[in-house]
Amino acid sequence: MDKLTHFNQQGRAKMVDVSEKAITARTATATVTVVMQPETLRRIKAGQIKKGDVLAVAQTAGIMAAKKTSELIPMCHLLPLDGVDIDFSDDDDTSLTIKATVKVTNRTGVEMEALTACQVAALTVYDMCKAMDRGMQITAGHLVEKKGGKSGHFTYGN
Repeated sequence: MDKLTHFNQQGRAKMVDVSEKAITARTATATVTVVMQPETLRRIKAGQIKKGDVLAVAQTAGIMAAKKTSELIPMCHLLPLDGVDIDFSDDDDTSLTIKATVKVTNRTGVEMEALTACQVAALTVYDMCKAMDRGMQITAGHLVEKKGGKSGHFTYGN
């Protein structure tokens, strides 16, 4: 078991000191799925939601969220992100999958930024479509892959 690093000598929370870590290229990819009624997904894809282009707004919200992760998660470091990319796919007629990939060259990784981007993009989809489908579910959010840094390469399920 790794030593817990988010506690100081008094056992109180602290932000981890990463000043001695090497600056390396780091990438994280996360995903989340929004399950909805078939008509909701059909209207999203057709651009027929009254509030506007759901995917464009969700993409922008996800990118903005990745950039503000340190303001939302207390122990996250403020990172100058090198890139954020968000993709949408629908595997059937009831689910929209959101995937965010975040890149940085720094001393700490961007897993939280990728996870936050996905969740806020999903919340934006919900917000824009809730008038027609209040039963949407935001599910299966998780880290898919992480590259770089001391702990190396992680792939979900391995």
